[in-house]
Amino acid sequence: MIGVKKQTGTVKSFDGTEIYYEVLGEGRPILMAYGIVCVMNHWHFQSSFFSKNYQVILVDYRGHHKSAVPKNIEDMTVAAIAKDFVAVCDHLKLESVSLFSHSFGAQVALEFYTHYKSKINNMVLINGFHKNPIKGMFGMDMVPTFHKIKAFYDSLPETFNFLWKSALDNPLALPFMGLTGGFNLRLTNLNDIQVYLRGVKAIPLDVFLTLFEDMMAYDATDILSTVTCPTLIIAGNKDNVTPMAFQVEMHEKIQDSALQIIPYGSHCSQLDMPDFVNLKAEVFLKTHGY
Repeated sequence: MIGVKKQTGTVKSFDGTEIYYEVLGEGRPILMAYGIVCVMNHWHFQSSFFSKNYQVILVDYRGHHKSAVPKNIEDMTVAAIAKDFVAVCDHLKLESVSLFSHSFGAQVALEFYTHYKSKINNMVLINGFHKNPIKGMFGMDMVPTFHKIKAFYDSLPETFNFLWKSALDNPLALPFMGLTGGFNLRLTNLNDIQVYLRGVKAIPLDVFLTLFEDMMAYDATDILSTVTCPTLIIAGNKDNVTPMAFQVEMHEKIQDSALQIIPYGSHCSQLDMPDFVNLKAEVFLKTHGY
């Protein structure tokens, strides 16, 4: 991104956890929240596009990559991450933001909305969900499976860690993660899936499992009807990770929201068809004077 101004920094959140952020470009701010155990690279098409005319802010979640793991692992929660975003906004003295989110980031966005409602100009929720997504993941109820995995980890953490790392180092991990991570393998760049895989490997398992458990318990259904800012909801019609029913429900319950369905879009529509997603998001922003 030649010619685009970039700055990086950290800020201490409410519990002292150091939160890493990057700022790209200048103009009205767009704050971006990625999915659980994801990476900033998930936004690279959007950050490079929007930073030409906007100030894009990317944040690493607590326990993710360049942000610190909280001293109390029980503080790996949706609510804590939302407070981290508040800390970043306060630190950067942002008066009004557009909030983009992907997948789990929608839970963060909705929780963040409860803390920062007066300063959120609009939201773009991509392939998101507001409540436990794994009841419908891949057309199945994955909750019992998760509890078995968590019980295995709790009883034999070192063994589970070894098996987890070995599985991720397997040559079959890339196509497997491509499918289970919700990519359209015909559209998504292989390098983006590789970056995602490296990111997953870098996240401590206790961070992943603790946050995943909180994600399952979190339910923002009651928040949806309180959202009054312009909201664009984007869904992929080939999303097997978070089926469209989640996005349709959010659309029905968020007043005056708009729903955009991405043809052939997987769970990572912003990587599958970035130009289309960027165009729809840009038109949405301009329509609402942002």
